[in-house]
Amino acid sequence: MNEHLIAIVLGLVEGLTEFIPVSSTGHLILAGRLLGFDGDKAKLFDVFIQLGAILAVVVLYFRTFAELFSAPEHKGFSGANGLLLLGLTTLPAVVIGKLAHSAIKEHLFSPDTVAVGLAVGAVWMLATERWLRGRGTADLGGLTWRIALGIGVFQCLALWPGMSRSTCTILGAMMLGLDRTSAVRYSFFAAVPIMVLAVAYDVLRNASLLTVETIPWFATGFVVAFISALGAIRFFIRWVSRRGLAPFAWYRLAVAVVVWRWM
Repeated sequence: MNEHLIAIVLGLVEGLTEFIPVSSTGHLILAGRLLGFDGDKAKLFDVFIQLGAILAVVVLYFRTFAELFSAPEHKGFSGANGLLLLGLTTLPAVVIGKLAHSAIKEHLFSPDTVAVGLAVGAVWMLATERWLRGRGTADLGGLTWRIALGIGVFQCLALWPGMSRSTCTILGAMMLGLDRTSAVRYSFFAAVPIMVLAVAYDVLRNASLLTVETIPWFATGFVVAFISALGAIRFFIRWVSRRGLAPFAWYRLAVAVVVWRWM
């Protein structure tokens, strides 16, 4: 298949799945396997196009991010205090990810591990929706350093492909007392620093793979991921405020069964 067509397909997969709780990494691994797209360039491409999805969050919530650098410091997710909370959420995954990066890339990036992550995350999601839905009362204004750090600990579970960073941060936030919509919104914001660091780390380590030949289709994937993520974020925030997370859990279980059965 033409590399630009592959870039478009994977850009769509990344943009549509990065911020909803179905695991973008898992879907990229599965899509890459189906397309016969693998190797070091493929792994770097999968990381690089996350920048497009990150940019979508920044564009959609530009005012919120701007206020983190301009608003007076006070409690909750605003001003310098908001930056501190994001830092606390980011820290655990940075430490664990740095220590385990090579082992994760070598041993966990396979369809079988993705299927396990999808299934475990689905069961966790259904349990959270069953027992915690409606119990969370705190919004982003009530976010404390303990909650932010706790969400960061839950985010470490996403280092297992298939678990999904958004799943772990949303469910972790709900378990720590945030209402569901606020948990979803904070998962968007928390994605930016950890994803920027992860992308920068992989790109710097593999900069030699960014050549005159690869940059055009890397750019194609970036643009497609950005555009599709814009729509996915808008859709997800409306959906979850009205219908909840359970449909995503059933989708995850269905994909896990398909993977176990045929891949």
